[in-house]
Amino acid sequence: MSEHGARPASPPCMAADLPDDTLPESIALWRKAERARRLAAREGQTVAGRQVIAAALARHLDALLARRFGTMSGWVVSGYWPIRAEPDLRPWLTALHGARARVALPVVAERAAPLQFRPWSAGAKMERGRWNILVPATAETVLPQIALAPLVGWDDAGYRLGYGGGYFDRTLAALSPRPYCIGVGLQSSRIASIHPQPHDIGFDAVVTEAGLQWERGAG
Repeated sequence: MSEHGARPASPPCMAADLPDDTLPESIALWRKAERARRLAAREGQTVAGRQVIAAALARHLDALLARRFGTMSGWVVSGYWPIRAEPDLRPWLTALHGARARVALPVVAERAAPLQFRPWSAGAKMERGRWNILVPATAETVLPQIALAPLVGWDDAGYRLGYGGGYFDRTLAALSPRPYCIGVGLQSSRIASIHPQPHDIGFDAVVTEAGLQWERGAG
């Protein structure tokens, strides 16, 4: 689908599973089931298919960032270390570093606290962090000006269905100035609405392998 094309509706079979959006506990249960379903679908993809998706995402991210920011030289850009079949954007992050951007990765330094961001480049020394995820082995931290967040699901208002820990929401609420935040995920992970709650923070843009799907302020 192009950036300006019509989006398909959510699968009809999901209509009966939509929560009562006045009941937070109902929404939480619905999100848990939706998260499990979409993670299973993502993890069922082939390695070759994931590589094609990652390459397409890189192209669309380059186009968005060039339009919004011009050259990447001097910008601090936070990516992510891929887990659970997330699109692997490490080659793209390495290219950004080569274009003189400063690249960082998010780190859960303290449970239920905002994320920290540590500088990273290809070949950097890594260590096992919380949940056994690899993180840069340095105490240095930076503040991202542009931050990518992997999406389990996304909706037409720029809200993200994540893993349920709330780390990105807490981080965006705490950072000042707030970074330009881009949700990165699969086109097939679109949801009509995640039924946002008061703690949910919308992103500035959503990019999938099909292109830019949502941008704050776009007509």
